[in-house]
Amino acid sequence: MQTHLKGYVTDYDKLTKAGAEVMVCVAVNDAFVMEAWGDVSGAKGKVHMLADSHGNLARALGVELDMEKMLGTKRCKRFSAVIDNNVIKSFNVEQDGTGLTCSLSNEIVSQLQKA
Repeated sequence: MQTHLKGYVTDYDKLTKAGAEVMVCVAVNDAFVMEAWGDVSGAKGKVHMLADSHGNLARALGVELDMEKMLGTKRCKRFSAVIDNNVIKSFNVEQDGTGLTCSLSNEIVSQLQKA
């Protein structure tokens, strides 16, 4: 979704000022698609685009989204997280898996500012 990633790219300076050191976008897709998505989204140098090709990370985090009827495969729910020294400080999962509320960049900025 253009809104989700675009917010992190647009808010890069706000996020780093609030304390973010690394921003990552993960999707159940291949590395070539992730690279192309990052290129067209202006993510280079701001948001690392990582492929979860087989959905292993999504399953491990409990955010696997069953999209088999619509897309023929499983995907990843929209989520965001603040991780500090390998400890998850906040983990925001969209209730329906696809929404655009708690996982948006402005929520992470707010959470970082409160930390």
